Amino acid sequence: MVVVDRPEGALTEDAVDHVVIVGAGQAGGDLAASLREMSFAGRITMIGGEDSYPYSRHPLSKTFLREKKPRSELLLRPEETYERFDIDVQRGVRVVSIERENKRVLLDDGRIVDYDALVLATGGSPRTYPDDSLADASNVFYLRAAEHADGLRGHLTPGARLTVIGGGYIGLEVAAVARGLGLEVTVVEREERLLARVTSPVTSAFFAQVHDEEGVVLRTGRSVSSFRVGPDRRLTAVVLDDDTTIETDVCLIGIGLRPDTELAQAAGLEVSDGVLVDSTLRTSDPAIFAIGDVARFPSRDSGETRRLESIPNCTEQARALARTLTGGTEPFDAVPWFWSDQYDMKLQVVGLANPSDVVIVRRDPDRKRGFAVFYLRYDEVCAAEIVSSPRDFAIAKKLVHQRAIVDPGKLADPAVPLKDLLSKATSTPAVS
Repeated sequence: MVVVDRPEGALTEDAVDHVVIVGAGQAGGDLAASLREMSFAGRITMIGGEDSYPYSRHPLSKTFLREKKPRSELLLRPEETYERFDIDVQRGVRVVSIERENKRVLLDDGRIVDYDALVLATGGSPRTYPDDSLADASNVFYLRAAEHADGLRGHLTPGARLTVIGGGYIGLEVAAVARGLGLEVTVVEREERLLARVTSPVTSAFFAQVHDEEGVVLRTGRSVSSFRVGPDRRLTAVVLDDDTTIETDVCLIGIGLRPDTELAQAAGLEVSDGVLVDSTLRTSDPAIFAIGDVARFPSRDSGETRRLESIPNCTEQARALARTLTGGTEPFDAVPWFWSDQYDMKLQVVGLANPSDVVIVRRDPDRKRGFAVFYLRYDEVCAAEIVSSPRDFAIAKKLVHQRAIVDPGKLADPAVPLKDLLSKATSTPAVS
């Protein structure tokens, strides 16, 4: 175990009586719950800008978008949980400033809340397209909150023409839902392949083929040159850089997430595409922490910092910080993982690959829409992408966690069960 020395002025368990969490999303909600699970007896206040208790966002581009369901089904925990465990949830209110010297935050309704430990779980906002003509277009959507999904759903009618700008997870998940609802769908991606930032070329090519088979028109390697917006403020067409015109009834823009760092930056904390934290998720102020999509933390592999946008990362950082706030000193060191549901397939990814990694493809000829990609670095399994096999993914996670050394030929051979490779793998000892 790596032990981290507490910096001068850092908190001890006895010094923390009131934890204030800014942000009532996945990370904030999981932190509040984890603190109570770890017997934290002090006060917990969670402050969220949306008029809702913490809810899950991953169904917004999948089941919640496809099927109109009550928002209560999105909740991470029933409303009564917060009262039962004495967690004060302030909904529909925002923190406008942090007074670090006095250890208090100012809310937009004029109230002041004191803290012993302040946690920034502010998440992020969709990156918007830099075109003023879209500012108030009634049929152009981003997808981050439940209200966004509700608005978009009303336009997903059979025969309508949907243009998706961005071929990442969100864009492709929405494209899959829309095709299932009978829409004509075009996906525009400026990179030469789909999922270019998050998967291998093999996995990208597979999902491009699947979307093509499902009737989605793919425009990769293309950028938008202009938008045509009518006098009624409705987008009517998207024009690409090769002069292709895509007639459009509704448009989704999914071009990434911008971390909400304004509050931290105004308070004088160190930020750089996220709030900078150390291995215990502490910011440059020893009484302030950051977790989830907004936190940029040290990588155990590269020594550099990274920011991850994933539900598992939010949950694992929340639990790690809860341990710190209840007296623990072990650093955050989780292996990242992600997933995406498209059509009848589930893509699951564990670890982070580098371009220089050796790529091993494992294909089962009996599974048309299922395969695995493994990445080897210095002969160790460092990452994997698994399509439609939760069992294989569970084993892949163990191989990556152990940094296992396996026979590449056997790893590529579907006749060799993955569980056999796990039992015979040589683990690389962790550096401590």
